Amino acid sequence: MDPVLSQALLVLLVGMITVFVILFLVVVTGQTLIRFVNRFFPGESKLADSKSKPVPVFYDEDNISKSKMVAIIAAVEAVTNGQGKISRIEKV
Repeated sequence: MDPVLSQALLVLLVGMITVFVILFLVVVTGQTLIRFVNRFFPGESKLADSKSKPVPVFYDEDNISKSKMVAIIAAVEAVTNGQGKISRIEKV
């Protein structure tokens, strides 16, 4: 094999291994940081806040009937498992 070609393949191999190792370190470091932050600095429960306070819904009462409004709220709760919020309803 030509020495220039073998040197090119060696550089290619070393470069690809280096990129793989660096990306692996980035992923491991990111996961470790996420676990550390979630363990020692947990956020407040958003689910408890949404259950305790009624969510204001802004909609045009002339265009949307109450039965449609109830159906929209039920659909959002079913799709998001009760974690979704409706902040505004507009006809597009």
